[in-house]
Amino acid sequence: MIREGKFLISRRPYAVDMGSLKIEEREGYKGRAYYSGTVRAVWFRRRDGITMACTGILWDSQDARPADAAAFLTAHTDGRYGGDCKGRWDGTRYWGAQEPDVIERHLDLLRPMLEHFPGVPPGFDGWWRF
Repeated sequence: MIREGKFLISRRPYAVDMGSLKIEEREGYKGRAYYSGTVRAVWFRRRDGITMACTGILWDSQDARPADAAAFLTAHTDGRYGGDCKGRWDGTRYWGAQEPDVIERHLDLLRPMLEHFPGVPPGFDGWWRF
C-alpha cells in the first residue's frame, strides 16, 4: 500500500488504526512459516451517488513478520479484495453486525465520519491506497 496525503475517493483509500495490528505465525507449504495479519480500517465508498462510511479490517498474508503496522501496510500489495467490511452507514441505513453493542460502536464511529467527510477519524492514519 502507498501512503498519500490527499484524499481522492476514486483511489479507494483507507484510514488505518496503526495500533490495531494483529499478527499470527502460521505453518505453510513444507513447514515454512508465514504471517497472517489484520489491521482495523475505515473508508468511504460511493454507490449510486450515495457516500457511505465503512468500518472493517484489511488483511494479508506475508512471508516476513512485519515490524509494525506501517511495514505491514507497505508490504501489502494485493488490493483485489479490498477491505473486509464489518459495518456500513449511508446516513439513513446501517448494514453490518447484528449485536446491539457492536452496532452502537460502529455508528458511534461511522456517523461523525460521514458528517465530516472526507476527514480522517480520530485515532486513524489516512490515507492508504493500493
